[in-house]
Amino acid sequence: MSEQLSTEDILAAAKLSRLAIDDATAVAYAGSLQKILAMMNVLDSVDTDNIKPLANIHENQQSLRTDTATTDIDRSANQSVAPSVADGLYLVPQVIE
Repeated sequence: MSEQLSTEDILAAAKLSRLAIDDATAVAYAGSLQKILAMMNVLDSVDTDNIKPLANIHENQQSLRTDTATTDIDRSANQSVAPSVADGLYLVPQVIE
C-alpha cells in the first residue's frame, strides 16, 4: 500500500462509525495505522511459496488419556455439603416459571 492514510480518512471512518474523536486523536490514529500498514507490507513481501501451512504450532500432538468411567465417586460425601438434597438429587431454585 503506497498511499498514505490521512487524518480525513480517520475522521470519515469515525463519522461512519458514530465515534466522536477530535483532530489530535485522528492525527495520532492515522500515524499508528500507517505504521501497522507499513508492517503489513513488510510481511506481504516475505516469500512463502514453499512453506507448508501449519495445523498446529507444536510438532507433536498432545497425548490424551483414555476416557474411562470410574466408580470412585462418593455421592453421600458430595451431597452432605450440598444446600438441598432429596432422593439422591441436588435441589436447585426454580428459575423458569
